[in-house]
Amino acid sequence: MTVAYITHSDCRLHDMGADHPECPARLGAIEDQLVASGLSGFLAHVEAPLAGRKELERVHAPAYITALETSVPKRGLVHLDPDTAMNPHSLKAALRAAGAAVLATDQVIRGEAEAAFCGVRPPGHHAERARAMGFCLFNNVAVAAAHALERHGLRRVAIVDFDVHHGNGTEEIFRDEPRVMMVSTFQHPFYPYSGVEGRSERMVNIPLAAESGGAEFRNAVENFWLPSLLAFEPEMLFISAGFDAHREDDMAMLNLVEADYAWVTERILEVAGRFAQGRIVSVLEGGYALNALGRSAAAHIRVLAGL
Repeated sequence: MTVAYITHSDCRLHDMGADHPECPARLGAIEDQLVASGLSGFLAHVEAPLAGRKELERVHAPAYITALETSVPKRGLVHLDPDTAMNPHSLKAALRAAGAAVLATDQVIRGEAEAAFCGVRPPGHHAERARAMGFCLFNNVAVAAAHALERHGLRRVAIVDFDVHHGNGTEEIFRDEPRVMMVSTFQHPFYPYSGVEGRSERMVNIPLAAESGGAEFRNAVENFWLPSLLAFEPEMLFISAGFDAHREDDMAMLNLVEADYAWVTERILEVAGRFAQGRIVSVLEGGYALNALGRSAAAHIRVLAGL
């Protein structure tokens, strides 16, 4: 099974400070593990293009995009919120991250890859239509899903989000879009303190209490995600692949392990095989314990590749 690994060196130039958990070393941790595990040689390595304005405007307000463009500092950092900052390279990194998701969508729909993983940063699922937050500038997975709908004419797509934080931006963008279903798990109550009030037939948000582990996560998938996805019959699936629910990640308090990420990837593949011609695009979100991030992403990618 051909899996594209899409990234770009620009994504490593975005840096929000020496002590910031969303750091350039995250991508190195994943790529080192792919090499060490022997997976790298089975992947098609592709450079991410820059996302175009038209692609971004499907999910972001034009004035917001312009505000980001004019906020790029010549040196140092400009803070967009207490957790989210831009350095001189951040805008280009964000354009590469969104562009990777667009290219992944094109390649999978055209049959040039059977699945794709976007090893990119900054992450995206907290970015709302007109607001940066939670380390995110552009909502990469939303840009990809909208591209599948508008450019390729798909009628129904699903977004699966297993990051430890609720993807408030993705929900805000697609809450009223009948062609999109979002299924998610997240620690609650926890940043960004959302998700439970927006639940619906298409926003299947399942909060997990602190200290929940694989059993609780798998129960949510089996009893809530899968029935909803099977009823929706998505023609393509997108994954907001955050690995910060891992028990070694001290940014949160869930207790997933690599086997849980492999298991949920298998379940997603089953849905994709039944309704979506196997079409899956996965985009990196969180994951801040570097060793655990590398191992978890590798476990996820191994299943995507059928290895």
